[in-house]
Amino acid sequence: MENQEQKETYQQKIQSQLDEWRSDIDRLKEKAKTATAEKKLKYEESINKLELEMDEGKSRLKDLKESGAEAWDAVKDGADSIWDTMKSTFAEVKAKLRDKDDDDEPVEDKQA
Repeated sequence: MENQEQKETYQQKIQSQLDEWRSDIDRLKEKAKTATAEKKLKYEESINKLELEMDEGKSRLKDLKESGAEAWDAVKDGADSIWDTMKSTFAEVKAKLRDKDDDDEPVEDKQA
């Protein structure tokens, strides 16, 4: 039963992170709408990269949900690696776009 509780807690944590990243992507899409042509292209490239990461994350979350409580440890290990990659990608893209933002535009930085 303990494995089931750990599995559910882990799934909630991952879903929460995916929701946060979805919000980040939506904000980037809004910024892209008003960006110059050059910046718009950079935003679109970054958004596409992040969307691919989100798809992978959703797939891993689905795998976790479908795994049995006994087998979830093995699935979780693979998912942990993907989450680390996703976190790095999101941080890299945010930093890259922050560098491209206008100096007069404040940048919010959420620390977890």
